[in-house]
Amino acid sequence: MGRGGEEGWKTLPGPILQSILPLLNIYYLERIEETALKKGLSTQAIWRRLWDELMKTRPSSLESVTCWRAKFMEAFFSHVLRGTIDVSSDKRLCDQRFSPLLHSSRHVRQLTICNMLQGATELVAEPNRRVLETLASSLHTLKFRHLLFSDVAAQQSLRQLLHQLIHHGAVSQVSLYSWPVPESALFILILTMSAGFWQPGPGSLPCRLCGEASRGRAPSRDEGSLLLGSRRPRRDAAERCAAALMATRRKSEVKQMPRAVPTTRVTRRSTQESLAIGGTDSKRELYPPATSYEASGTKQPSSAPAATSSASSSSSSTSSKRAPASSASQPKPLKRFKRAAGKKGARTRQGSGAESEDLYDFVFIVAGEKEDGEEMEIGEVACGALDGSDPSCLGLPALEASQRFRSISTLELFTVPLSTEAAVTLCHLLSSWVSLESLTLSYNGLGSNIFRLLDSLRALSGQAGCRLRALHLSDLFSPLPILELTRAIVRALPLLRVLSIRVDHPSQRDNPAVPENAGPPSHIIGDEEIPENCLEQLEMGFPRGAQPAPLLCSVLKASGSLQQLSLDSATFASPQDFGLVLQTLKEYNLSLKRLSFHDMNLADCQSEVLFLLQNLTLQEITFSFCRLFEKRPAQFLPEMVAAMKGNSTLKGLRLPGNRLGNAGLLALADVFSEDSSSSLCQLDISSNCIKPDGLLEFAKRLERWGRGAFGHLRLFQNWLDQDAVTAREAIRRLRATCHVVSDSWDSSQAFADYVSTM
Repeated sequence: MGRGGEEGWKTLPGPILQSILPLLNIYYLERIEETALKKGLSTQAIWRRLWDELMKTRPSSLESVTCWRAKFMEAFFSHVLRGTIDVSSDKRLCDQRFSPLLHSSRHVRQLTICNMLQGATELVAEPNRRVLETLASSLHTLKFRHLLFSDVAAQQSLRQLLHQLIHHGAVSQVSLYSWPVPESALFILILTMSAGFWQPGPGSLPCRLCGEASRGRAPSRDEGSLLLGSRRPRRDAAERCAAALMATRRKSEVKQMPRAVPTTRVTRRSTQESLAIGGTDSKRELYPPATSYEASGTKQPSSAPAATSSASSSSSSTSSKRAPASSASQPKPLKRFKRAAGKKGARTRQGSGAESEDLYDFVFIVAGEKEDGEEMEIGEVACGALDGSDPSCLGLPALEASQRFRSISTLELFTVPLSTEAAVTLCHLLSSWVSLESLTLSYNGLGSNIFRLLDSLRALSGQAGCRLRALHLSDLFSPLPILELTRAIVRALPLLRVLSIRVDHPSQRDNPAVPENAGPPSHIIGDEEIPENCLEQLEMGFPRGAQPAPLLCSVLKASGSLQQLSLDSATFASPQDFGLVLQTLKEYNLSLKRLSFHDMNLADCQSEVLFLLQNLTLQEITFSFCRLFEKRPAQFLPEMVAAMKGNSTLKGLRLPGNRLGNAGLLALADVFSEDSSSSLCQLDISSNCIKPDGLLEFAKRLERWGRGAFGHLRLFQNWLDQDAVTAREAIRRLRATCHVVSDSWDSSQAFADYVSTM
């Protein structure tokens, strides 16, 4: 059907067009969407049926689908790209006049790349240029799941894809999921490209968009210097450690490549020694004035670095004397993903401006996994640079020569173990990633690298234009107790708005039986007061063990703008400590609107709970699995109801998992009585052992008091299956008063599963 047929649809009456819509394939159905909307017709039901019949999956119950057309076309694009759907198998998908990828690409908002980078090569192929151009403007989120080892060609395709989608596109978020054994080169490639750095791979064609963007403007020497700061930057601890490790690694590689031309990169100390022997002022040579070709932006002549070859040889011989004897006698290959060393070593560098052919040459990365004694000793020596000394460090001309482009604003790493090599890379990039607004590090095994992360975040916070406002950090272990870690983060990022932090198991410092061999740096866990910050949302998940209330109170006192606080699995030494926290909230956090407690034993803190319910600033309180009614329920419930009846500001109360039972539910019904001033509009009583007869009586009481609709009532995982007829009648009556959300939960099977795990 041609353009004339499409124009003819605009003149069709609505009923006729409605009868034609189900007969069209997805290409024409998508093209006449606008015409159908103008005639008051909806195609959502057709797209939903296509989803059910072709995709054969159900969306998550938590997902609210607003447009089935966009959802179908986005999934259709991914299936065609991966080759998991055969368009010729269904006439609704097949039409020779349309390209499936091009036709659906404008609906793609997020794209997932899996396994061995399937789809990356296809997208950068010349026949799909228009597809990639469309994706560059429509795609916002790029996800990587379950990545495996990939070849050089696939990584080169990914490099071009990221360059187009991030540097010249609209992608603002990159997320990595479930990568148990990250491939170093691939991981670093994704990180550096996400941070806005670009160097063409070996043999790659020049970027057409880069040429168009640079046309008409003079070249800038500082285009890639944002990461490093000035031309000769002062290195922080992580940089010195990284450079020292790379220096040792390169020495080992040189030993294994006897015919390799000496590298032009030299250490600071060896350069000073060489210049001192020649009677030259080392400071003047190390920091030379800008020459004419530097000022004009032209390439440096190839003869310029020739003088450094001898210095590099001197550096290699001098450094060899300082290397461990074991490494000198039995050199072992170091784990590094790159091309064969022989090919690289046989190539002579043409100048300091020459582009590197290895990702490791434009961002200094260190070896993370120490597989033998040699690498462990190297790491120990290099990490001595963290004490602030001035070790032998390599220059970084290739990084300064790389181009800086647009970078993403959201980075998420879920279950991606970070080696020392990867952690140093991430921290170094973070220190100047000013466009980053949200960072999520979830179960990455940071360990002691958390100190490097804190240093990089502190450096980022000092950068002009820093936009980081949300940090989500969770891990199995932490070398710092969670409250000290929270204090350190708040100190490092005073402009942070959202902080979510979780540690599953206690650190060694939480256990007095474990000696403390090496404490964290003093500037991280200082005893001085926390300066006032901009924190609005704080979520903390605690490991087992009592937490020092004064440390938590110090964070709360400095967070005067706090609006939402969530404490998960927090344990205090006594109810008095918990009361101290609540008193701090009342005095210092006057803007607090939402307060949540999960998996906390509050059976002995009933007076503190009443204190909260009487707080006239809170709008929403959650007590989730807190054992509220374990002790003195007959006395506590009336006191709790009385406090709620007098609170006119509380809008939401969530009480899941507190064994409320029928008696407790009927007591809560009094909150909605005629003499109550409560404005409660959301009530969550899930997992509270409520039976159908109790729920029915609750509904009748609401009807008797003539209470108007009060919002939402959540009833998940209660014992309503014991009498299905009574449960349906109760829910029918309740729906005349509020919006009821429930489920068909099998309580008997759940109890059997619980007993089987005891």
